[in-house]
Amino acid sequence: MTALDRDHADRPTAPLGRAASRRAELVLEDGTRFRGVQFGAPSPAAGEVVFNTGMVGYAESMTDPSYAGQILVLTYPLVGNYGVPVNGEVPAPDAISRHLESGRIHVRALVVSTLSGAFSHWSAVDSLDAWMARNGVPGIAGVDTRALTKRLRVKGCMLGKIVVGADEVDWDDPGQRNLVAEVSVRERVVYPGTGAGRVILVDLGCKHHIIRSLLRRGLTVVRVPWDHDWSREEADGVVLSNGPGDPKACARTVAVLRKGMERDLPIFGVCLGHQLLALAAGANTFKLKFGHRGQNQPCVEVGSSRCHITSQNHGYAVDDRTLGDDWLPWFFNANDGTNEGIRHRSRPLASVQFHPEAHPGPTDTDHLFDAFLRQVRHATSP
Repeated sequence: MTALDRDHADRPTAPLGRAASRRAELVLEDGTRFRGVQFGAPSPAAGEVVFNTGMVGYAESMTDPSYAGQILVLTYPLVGNYGVPVNGEVPAPDAISRHLESGRIHVRALVVSTLSGAFSHWSAVDSLDAWMARNGVPGIAGVDTRALTKRLRVKGCMLGKIVVGADEVDWDDPGQRNLVAEVSVRERVVYPGTGAGRVILVDLGCKHHIIRSLLRRGLTVVRVPWDHDWSREEADGVVLSNGPGDPKACARTVAVLRKGMERDLPIFGVCLGHQLLALAAGANTFKLKFGHRGQNQPCVEVGSSRCHITSQNHGYAVDDRTLGDDWLPWFFNANDGTNEGIRHRSRPLASVQFHPEAHPGPTDTDHLFDAFLRQVRHATSP
């Protein structure tokens, strides 16, 4: 055991009421162990360990399908203080959650420094601990999340597992599966608008706030599965949603997208949708060392000095050096210079790596949906 391992193994944990009765450990694939106390469901879990630097939004993040297969580490030191705005009921597959990003929790487990013993918020109806317990999702508190995040930044995202008591679980690498197929809708769902146009939303693990953002602009949304062939269907525009995992696992989506790009439809990609549009355009993607996850990622628009603060959740990026001559980089990340958006030189095809529909925020780039709406209106005008 290294000195660093001993520090985490011996670190005292804060009292957490009933949850303090069970010890738990987060074990990383490099052998590092972080001791804490169990909360939520009293069960083990395994997945890829990633961190999020947001100060708020734990309920939204936990229900974001882009986190499928991952153990989420929250860097903000106090979690659970404003509870959760749901009572644990799971809505129908075609329903839109009022507050959250999907109808269920997608993270495998949650890792926090301090779990609040009480909660208070106008929308709160339950505690984070109770919500997770009812949904079968374990958590571990009392962890030195600063040291854990530093290790992930140095070594990169790693596999990990939470061990509760004597309960063990095998390692699980979500990158070996097509996670998009696991989280996408199985059948098409239509959400009526108010006459602004009809758009196809390719559900790759879609956050509900994308649907809300489109409906708020009067658009009828036709939500289709990740591998559905929409290329010849009637529509005024196409949105490619966010989603989990390696974009190269979505070869069927890319094949349909290439056929759809032969039309003059406006196409707008978000997060994973951005990566798939780049692949369809002939560019390449690569895995980031530890990804971008949080609500504080600065993105600069190419050709200007304007910087937007954005919400992000992804582990892969587009290599804009591999873009063809018909395409231009649109945004780049001010922290590491990675690509954050692309657009076609002459056609209404564009995508961004960040989340313009950011929920709970920031809303700096919400205007990109307005720009897409203008393209849809232009496509429908005589």
